[in-house]
Amino acid sequence: MNQPRHRARKRFGQNFLRDQNIVARILQAAELAESDRVLEIGPGTGALTDGLLQLAGEVVVMELDRDLVAYWQQRRHPGLRVVSGDALRLDWSDILGREPVKMVANLPYNISSQILFRIIEHRRLFKRLVLMFQKEVGDRLLASPGSRDYGILSVFAQLWFDISRVCNVPPQAFRPAPRVDSVVLLFKPLGGPRVDVVRPELFDRLVRGAFRQRRKTLRNTLQSAGFVAADLDRAFELAGIEPTRRGETLSLEDFANLTRALARQEAP
Repeated sequence: MNQPRHRARKRFGQNFLRDQNIVARILQAAELAESDRVLEIGPGTGALTDGLLQLAGEVVVMELDRDLVAYWQQRRHPGLRVVSGDALRLDWSDILGREPVKMVANLPYNISSQILFRIIEHRRLFKRLVLMFQKEVGDRLLASPGSRDYGILSVFAQLWFDISRVCNVPPQAFRPAPRVDSVVLLFKPLGGPRVDVVRPELFDRLVRGAFRQRRKTLRNTLQSAGFVAADLDRAFELAGIEPTRRGETLSLEDFANLTRALARQEAP
C-alpha cells in the first residue's frame, strides 16, 4: 500500500525508513510466522509495518503522532491493532497480555534508551526483538568491559539478553536522513539472568553507582553513591576486586560477586 505523505516531526524523533533492502534484513532476522504477534513502536509511514502485516498474524503498533494514528486506524487491516499514546506511559502488560510476542521496530532515537529500560523491565513479554538504534546506542549495547562505550545500558541489557548485530544502516536509508549512522540489533531473551543476582535491587544500585563518576575509582564513586566505606572495603576483599579499579572495567560476574559480598555486609 502507498505510504502516507507525512512531514517528519523532530519532537517525535521521526526518521522514516525507506530502504527496502534494510527492511528485508530486519524481517529476515525477526523470523516471523503466521502464529506470531508483533509489537512495533513508532510505525511511522509503514515501510516496516507493511512487511510485518504480510508475515505475522497480528501486529500491534504504538504511535504518538495523531496524524499517523489516524492513518493507521483507516487501514482497517484484520491483523492490525492500533494503540494511540506514548510508549513510555502505556501499560505494555495490559496491551500485550501474557503470551510472549516479538518486537520489531525502528525506535524513535530520542527515546530509544528509555524504551530499552522498559523492555528490560517487561522482558517476560518478549521472545525475540529486532530493533534499530542510533549507532552510538548500539555500540553501548554491544560493548565489553573496559571499553569506553561500556556502561549501565550494557550491563542491564547483557544481563537479560544475547545481543548481536544484524546490519549497519547509513543515513540515506531514511527520510529525512539523520546526521548519524544506525544499526539493527537482534535480542534473544535468556531464560534467566546471565549471572546469579542475589539481591536485584542492590545489584541495580551498585551498577548505577559504579558509573556515576567514571573518572573516579570504584571505591570513591560507590561511596559518593551512598555505600558505607567500611562495608565497601570488606566487600572488595571478599569479592577479590581491587577498590582502585573503575566501574567500566567490571564484568557482569564482577558486579554479581560484589553485590553478593555487599549483601553479606548488610545481613543481620
